Amino acid sequence: MTSRSLRLRRLRRATSALSARKRGAQPKVVALGGGMGLSASLAALRRITGDLTAVVTVADDGGSSGRLREELGVLPPGDLRKALAALCGDDEWGQTWAQVIQHRFQSKGDLHEHAVGNLLIVALWEQLGDHVQALDLVGRLLGAHGRVLPMSAVPLELQALVRGHDPARPDDVDTVRGQATVALTPGEVQSVHLVPNDPPAVPEAVEAVLDADWVVLGPGSWFSSVIPHLLVPELLDALVTTRARKVLSLNLAPQPGETDGFSPQRHLEVLGRHAPKLALDVVLADEAAVPDRESLADAAKRLGAAVELAPVASPDGVPIHDPELLAAAYDRIFRMHGRIGPWR
Repeated sequence: MTSRSLRLRRLRRATSALSARKRGAQPKVVALGGGMGLSASLAALRRITGDLTAVVTVADDGGSSGRLREELGVLPPGDLRKALAALCGDDEWGQTWAQVIQHRFQSKGDLHEHAVGNLLIVALWEQLGDHVQALDLVGRLLGAHGRVLPMSAVPLELQALVRGHDPARPDDVDTVRGQATVALTPGEVQSVHLVPNDPPAVPEAVEAVLDADWVVLGPGSWFSSVIPHLLVPELLDALVTTRARKVLSLNLAPQPGETDGFSPQRHLEVLGRHAPKLALDVVLADEAAVPDRESLADAAKRLGAAVELAPVASPDGVPIHDPELLAAAYDRIFRMHGRIGPWR
C-alpha cells in the first residue's frame, strides 16, 4: 500500500471515530493499566467518548516516582501523571499542559529527573489529604478529557516468581521484588503477586467498573502494569460481576525481559492463570502481530472472548500504537459487540 493510500485509510478510520462522538455516542469506558500502554489506550479512547475513567496501577518504584515514594511515603505518581497527560486535548491548552507535567528537570541537584507533574500531584495530595480529589483537581487544570484514579490508596510492592533469574541457576525459581526490576528481569516470569496481598481498592475505581459500559484492559507491560489490577480483590470482584463488556488489547511485541518469547496466546494464558474467574468479550490484536491466528482464537475462546484483528500499529514501523487507528478499532468493537447501558 502506498503512503498516500495509508494516509487516506487512517483518515477515514479517524473520521468514523470522531463522527461517533459528534453524534453523541458516549459509552462509559474504564481503562485499566499503567505506563505507556495505558497512555496509548487513553489517547485513543478520548477520541470516541467523553465518559472515560483511567484506573492506574500504583506499584511503580523506579525513577522519580520511586524517589518520592521512598522519601515521602506517597503513592507513586508517575503512571497517574502519564495518564493525565494522555487525556489532554489536542488544542494549545491541552498540549501545553501535557508538555509541562511531563517535563523533567535536568540538574546536578536533588531535582534531577523529577517530573513537574509528579511534584504537582504529590503537593496536592499533601495539601488536600485526598488522592481522588487531588487528581480530579489536576485533571480540571489540564482540561483532561476523562478522570484518573489510582487502583489502590496504598503504595504496593510487586513481587514475581522468576525461573532462571540467575543465569548460573537456570532451573531455580527466585523471588524478584519491585516493579522496575520485574519489568526488566532476565529469566521467565512464572507469576506475580502484590504486597500487601489484600490491598484495598479505591472505592471510586470499583464504582466506575461496576457502572461502565465497556472496560478496556491493556496494552502494557503484562506482569507489571496489566495483571496487577487483577490482584486487588475488590477490583477483581468488580471486573467479574460488572455488566460491562470487556476488551483486552494485546501488545504489539513481547517486552524484553518481562515477556521475552511470549506469543499473543501465551499472554492470554498467563492472564487466565492469574484470574481464572474473569471472562472477556473481545481480544484486540494488531493483524500483523499474530502469526498463528487459530491458536490465538482458541486461547481467547477459553476466556469467553472473540478475536478482533485490526491495523493499530504506527505505520512507521515503530512498535507503538497509533492513536487514530486504535480509536477506530475500539469504536468498531463497541458498535459490533453489543451495547449495554443508557448511552444508546
